[in-house]
Amino acid sequence: MTSSCMKISSGTDAVLGASLCQDGCNFAVHSPEAHQVFLCLFDMVEEQVAEIPMPVKTGDVWHCHVGGIQSGQLYAYRAVGTYAPESGLCFDKEKLLIDPYAKALNKPLFWVEEDYRGDSQRMIPKGIVGQESFDWQGISKPKIPASKTVIYETHVKGLTALNSSVPEALRGTYLGACDPNIIEHLKSLGITTVQLLPVFAFMPEVFITSKGLTNYWGYNPVNFFAPEPRYAKQDAVLEFKHMVREFHRAGIEVILDVVYNHTAEAGFDGPTLSFKGLDNRSFYLFPHNEFGATNYAEPTNNSGCGNSINLTQPYAYQLVMDSLRYWIEEMQIDGFRFDLAASLCREPEEFSLFAGFLRMVKQEPTLSQVKLIAEPWDVGLGGYRLGQFPANWHEVNDKYRDTVRAFWRGDKGITSEFATRLLGSRDVFHKGKRSIHSSINHVTYHDGFTLQDLVSYKERHNLDNLENNRDGHGHNLSENYGVEGETDDCDIIQLREKQKRNLFATLLLSQGIPHVLGGDELSRTQMGNNNAYCQDNEISWIDWNLDKRQSDFLCFCQKLIKLRQESRILSDLQLRDDAYTNTCNVETVGWYKPDGSEKTADDWHDPDNQAFMIDIQESSNQENVKAERWLLLFNASEHEVSFALPAINSNGFWRVVVDTRYPQMMQEPTLNIQESYQLEERSLGVLCINYS
Repeated sequence: MTSSCMKISSGTDAVLGASLCQDGCNFAVHSPEAHQVFLCLFDMVEEQVAEIPMPVKTGDVWHCHVGGIQSGQLYAYRAVGTYAPESGLCFDKEKLLIDPYAKALNKPLFWVEEDYRGDSQRMIPKGIVGQESFDWQGISKPKIPASKTVIYETHVKGLTALNSSVPEALRGTYLGACDPNIIEHLKSLGITTVQLLPVFAFMPEVFITSKGLTNYWGYNPVNFFAPEPRYAKQDAVLEFKHMVREFHRAGIEVILDVVYNHTAEAGFDGPTLSFKGLDNRSFYLFPHNEFGATNYAEPTNNSGCGNSINLTQPYAYQLVMDSLRYWIEEMQIDGFRFDLAASLCREPEEFSLFAGFLRMVKQEPTLSQVKLIAEPWDVGLGGYRLGQFPANWHEVNDKYRDTVRAFWRGDKGITSEFATRLLGSRDVFHKGKRSIHSSINHVTYHDGFTLQDLVSYKERHNLDNLENNRDGHGHNLSENYGVEGETDDCDIIQLREKQKRNLFATLLLSQGIPHVLGGDELSRTQMGNNNAYCQDNEISWIDWNLDKRQSDFLCFCQKLIKLRQESRILSDLQLRDDAYTNTCNVETVGWYKPDGSEKTADDWHDPDNQAFMIDIQESSNQENVKAERWLLLFNASEHEVSFALPAINSNGFWRVVVDTRYPQMMQEPTLNIQESYQLEERSLGVLCINYS
């Protein structure tokens, strides 16, 4: 096939990408400064069969219609123009370019120096024209309310790579992730929402590849529409949709961790894969000197990955919004966690609460129906913006993580801040302005220690990353309790297990949305590696083989989530002094010292005060419904504490539901406690009222 025997016409610039129609396909690509753009067509073994000079440029868009093109056709672009990187122009006909609007790619992208040098055709994945229809079988989105949401963060491959109950051929794939055994595990745990690490098509960085490692996490996109082919058996789009449908069938939402702040084309010396070869000067952000001149030799790097996308530029802005709509409407996604979200709100250098991106997200009807989670910072100047996103957003709360870790480690002087974190971090997400569900609470995240490692390692152990242990966070607020790493010491093991229960219980008893790192419920370890971004192996994959200790902890996690979900108030405190809503479901929240007296300002700031009690009483107006009342007891000190319990009327008694000294939740929580309760050192207790 050659271009001379094809029917080629002008087509339209109205829709970017490859749009299949009855008599062929329309191709449209944004490249305002190119002198000419060529559409390249390939056969199924990636041999080029046609190179078509696109005949028409309308505004910034080159376009054409090619007759006879059918679904499954492979394609890419080449752009001709000035090559002057120091001036921001990177046109090079030898570089095959991925269509920024490609909805599917025919293979994963790996960095291969010899295949990139000269003509890059062999290395670059090709876009696939068209999409096969998919039967959603009438399954709709679960639409879980924020008050009932429990997030489970996981990696498509790592979730099932070692799971023997999943068919071997499907392990590490989209189809494996939705295997009935995986869904059953998530349902039994109480998970409502799966948050997947990046699934946009990506390329491992050059420097990682040169060391024989890879980018496991996937935070290095080359396209914002195509699902990553690495996780597919055959058709990534159909298999991804199948995964989403099966999660939805089980009542589980799917949130994507999305990277719109940078691409795999990196900095000035980075590879030309797509955007750089089409529209480098406006798609990426570049600094200006004091005289207003642009410095194209040093791209702005608010991401720490070599470049930053310029969302003040209309095309980049349109592409991101089109991508979000596509994943919501076509792929049926339930929400997004925006990596380095502060970068999306720079206009162009300074963070703005009135950024066009935030305004458009607020106004866009499709986006108003999904969960929006910000990682509220980037690495640029003034990039830390926790608490500054609009009211329709949730935010990853690192203050929660650090405070909870420090409190249970035994750090003194932070009890007051710990109490603030328990009730929704209202010093960050202010009453009347933000929902009590604004905070995404987490103790562990993919970029850091697992829960098991948090109580087993005092220092990071990242030598496997081949950066001389320099990478990864150094301020982990972790503890090993006597031995670094694995040990046979029963006392140390027992304390570590209790600390895991303390941390997990705190997470589930806090106001805000709990975020569970996948595998923590299975006591997963990364052997002290707190930055396993380049470890596509057993270090990162979830180990599903459990011993008795690990099984007990899984059972504890299941029951804690169940306790939260079955309560009317433990996940949704509506306080009288919070004007964000006009409802109130809590009569009082009382804060007490162990002796039963109310806490004072001096108590909160006493560094030796590491034990306190919260009394939460529901305000119930429903007939025949007993009002809930909960006591939450916290003791982070190194000695046992006796708590004087509030008096209750004669037809009720306090029942112990949780005491983290025990490996599992109370099997028969019917203890008739009236006056006091002894809470062991470094322990948490939950009591509720039983009526006789």
